[in-house]
Amino acid sequence: MAADSEPESEVFEITDFTTASEWERFISKVEEVLNDWKLIGNSLGKPLEKGIFTSGTWEERADEISFADFKFSVTHHYLVQESTDKEGKDEESEDAIPQSMQDLLCMNNDFPPRAHCLVRWYGLREFVVIAPAAHSDAVLSESKCNLLLSSISIALGNTGCQVPLFVQIHHKWRRMYMGECQGPGVRTDFEMVHLRKVPSQYTHLSGLLDIFKSKIGCPLTPLPPVSIAIRFTYVLQDWQQYFWPQQPPDIDALVGGEVGGLEFGKLPFGACEDPISELHLATTWPHLTEGIIVDNDVYSDLDPVQAPHWSVRVRKADNPQCLLGDFVNEFLKICRRKESTDEILGRSTFEEEGKEVADITHALSKLTEPAPVPIHKLSVSNMVHTAKKKIRKHRGEESPLNNDVLNTILLFLFPDAASEKPLDAAASVDTSNPPPEGEDYTLYNQFKSAPSDSLTYKLALCLCMINFYHGGLKGVAHLWQEFVLEMRFRWENNFLIPGLTSGPPDLRCCLLHQKLQMLNCCIERKKARDEGKKTSPSDNVTNAYSGGQLGLDHLRDTEKEKGEVGKSWDSWSDSEEEFFECLSDTEDLKGNGQEGGKKGGGSKETANFKPEGRLHQHGKLTLLQNGEPLYIPVTQEPAPMTEDLLEEQSEVLAKLGTSAEGAHLRARMQSACLLSDMESFKAANPGCVLEDFVRWYSPRDYIEEEVTDEKGNVVLKGELSARMKIPSNMWVEAWETAKPIPARRQRRLFDDTREAEKVLHYLAMQKPADLARHLLPCVIHAAVLKVKEEESLENIPSVKKIIKQIIAHSSKVLHFPSPEDKKLEEIILQITNVEAIIARARSLKAKFGTEKCEQEEEKEDLERFVSCLLEHPEVSVTGAGRGHAGRIIHKLFVNAQRLTESSDEAAAVALPEEELKRSGCPEERRQNSVSDFPPPAGRELILRATVPRPAPYSKALPQRMYSVLTKEDFRLAGAFSSDTSFF
Repeated sequence: MAADSEPESEVFEITDFTTASEWERFISKVEEVLNDWKLIGNSLGKPLEKGIFTSGTWEERADEISFADFKFSVTHHYLVQESTDKEGKDEESEDAIPQSMQDLLCMNNDFPPRAHCLVRWYGLREFVVIAPAAHSDAVLSESKCNLLLSSISIALGNTGCQVPLFVQIHHKWRRMYMGECQGPGVRTDFEMVHLRKVPSQYTHLSGLLDIFKSKIGCPLTPLPPVSIAIRFTYVLQDWQQYFWPQQPPDIDALVGGEVGGLEFGKLPFGACEDPISELHLATTWPHLTEGIIVDNDVYSDLDPVQAPHWSVRVRKADNPQCLLGDFVNEFLKICRRKESTDEILGRSTFEEEGKEVADITHALSKLTEPAPVPIHKLSVSNMVHTAKKKIRKHRGEESPLNNDVLNTILLFLFPDAASEKPLDAAASVDTSNPPPEGEDYTLYNQFKSAPSDSLTYKLALCLCMINFYHGGLKGVAHLWQEFVLEMRFRWENNFLIPGLTSGPPDLRCCLLHQKLQMLNCCIERKKARDEGKKTSPSDNVTNAYSGGQLGLDHLRDTEKEKGEVGKSWDSWSDSEEEFFECLSDTEDLKGNGQEGGKKGGGSKETANFKPEGRLHQHGKLTLLQNGEPLYIPVTQEPAPMTEDLLEEQSEVLAKLGTSAEGAHLRARMQSACLLSDMESFKAANPGCVLEDFVRWYSPRDYIEEEVTDEKGNVVLKGELSARMKIPSNMWVEAWETAKPIPARRQRRLFDDTREAEKVLHYLAMQKPADLARHLLPCVIHAAVLKVKEEESLENIPSVKKIIKQIIAHSSKVLHFPSPEDKKLEEIILQITNVEAIIARARSLKAKFGTEKCEQEEEKEDLERFVSCLLEHPEVSVTGAGRGHAGRIIHKLFVNAQRLTESSDEAAAVALPEEELKRSGCPEERRQNSVSDFPPPAGRELILRATVPRPAPYSKALPQRMYSVLTKEDFRLAGAFSSDTSFF
């Protein structure tokens, strides 16, 4: 038994070879991916059209597989094409070879300007690449490379896939690929050589032909002809003879009087360096055969001037420094600063101003004191005042902005300061701006900035320029302080702010613009009130605004109203005499108020009041009780509001909740304007009742019906609508509370003094970062207008499209209150890119001398050529070296060569056209032309042949070898096909 048990124990040590190894699993995964992507069988497409590799659409799909724990990415690259119905016939045909093998011989797409490297090297329209998934990973050992090649060979054989399959080996920067393609009875091996040092025998055509012939090893004695395509690339880097046309901005001229202060309203534009760094000329011989041409280490027939095909591409400078982009970017940086104006200029700089604006209540109490002597003349010397003196006094050094610059800016912002008589608010309109009805003018609606002729817009441009040229952040803080002082000066002296449209704040503009409009409204009201005092007292309210305001301060208890409601508007002025007049008005009104406060307001006593504040008669309407004509009263207009006040109002109303008490209080707060209108109506129409007011104020709430009276006559009988009859109706309550007080003696709905002080305080408290946030939409708006203006001079279709995208993008981003910095940076980058494109267009036009062309036809051809260089990666030169553009390019190279070869300064002078004309014997001409160009920076050759391999009786199959030779790189990429049936 013991002997029998020994063999049994050995059975468990037998290795199970049926279990799949990691290698087999890897092959299986490759096959699975090929099946999922339906890359099985032969799918023949249409013959490739010329240029399709560049103009067509390339797509790719990817998957990830692993060999043990080593991950690979599998990517399928393919040119999108229409499918054909030839699949069945071609598969049955004996001569059918895979599509990729046919593409090896296609000559329509040699040297594509922009394509995957395998497309350039092998001319393939479809292929699959297996590469290490991690960028740092690499397949380095020969055994691993062979293992991967074996894997793809088995996978292709098992699946019947006819798409070439490549494996990336070595480090990724070397772009080394090995691959295979299998078809029925045929196979193509893709091989590659990559060297740093070029063997001297392979720097010319004859040496490469030797490699190609030895590799295909054709057994036939007369070798089938080898087709050759050659491309030499020449690089022009020296533009010294063509100065970059960009003119730097003349900073001295800004304040020197040569061009005037208007320069502050214009943004700079253009690249500071030449945005075109190199010009690459590719000279191509597309169809040559071995016997036609000689190219060896001693002699070459390949003269670039004689090449049948020329194409040009330009290399753009990486991120050229652009003035407009830099301006806007520097302004954006201010948004990230945290310092206040006081911290930037020194805390003690504006101590007194700080005290004045620190507490609004203090400012309001100060208004009751006698006014200082008014300054009758507005001038720059008055504007540049205390801030500068205090800066010098406390800091003992020069202020950030010198007097000349500051005076120029202030004159630009406030043109009315130069004249004896102040201009109207809308008088300063820059004629260079687009017309008000134009698309460009209304751009501020989309950007939430400000109109391009407004003070806010000009201020943004001035701050932008000061930040860049005149003192940076300190200069910005200094100008802002001067601006705030100027606003207070204008408020105190009744000078309207120029460059702002009259009327209420425009909610489509930025908040800062709304605040300035609000201040202008206050100045207008104050000015009208002060002027009204000087003439006889009038019932008219001179300024009209639309909008709505909270009546928080206007709805007081009845007792309080008796004392305050009747205060004269004049009581808000600073003169003691006017204050006493106001008291007498109040005493009169106290008496009137007590009598007029009786229920209904339509008693006989009230009817005896003398009517006040009538505007005009309302048609044929008469009062219901006494039959007197109904008069429309002069009313107070609702207060203008900025968006932050509207938001604040909405929050207050929302916080009152939905309870009955909250709703009642909310209705009372919103009825301040209604109460004022009722009081004006009662004063203008003694003896009136609520029904009279409703007939004028809300006619739809007074319902009239035809009824028959006792005598049988049809008469009109009217009554209030159902909503007006609701118990404790707000209208009824307000009517009972209202006293007959004309608008001019009512408490103001719009307290211009209070609102002006709030605006001035808001302006004074703005940090430079807050200011930059407010004005950034204006700066972006200005930058877009500048780009549009410059583009119109160049007429570049692609730029028009990008500008539309910038406007659409900016409209979405800038409408939010606090846009993200990242999104703002994207907009600025787009603007900078457009600026660079326009600069490139100008650079190319200068180099090709489009403006110097005398013949119209040649000029149009050159402009089209320059436009194509901007739009396309590579552009063919019509007529090669003999065309108009070709002659200019030749001349550029000749001049560059002369500068390189000779140290004589005279060599930099451009050669006359006559010298470029070829003359003399062919040999002399060849020598001259060779010296016209530098040695080629890149040499590319494609060798093709159709020969039987490996035996003479094998099927004739396509063979191809691509070679590229540069200064530090040598690559051979071969695709060699062989017959697997007859070998």
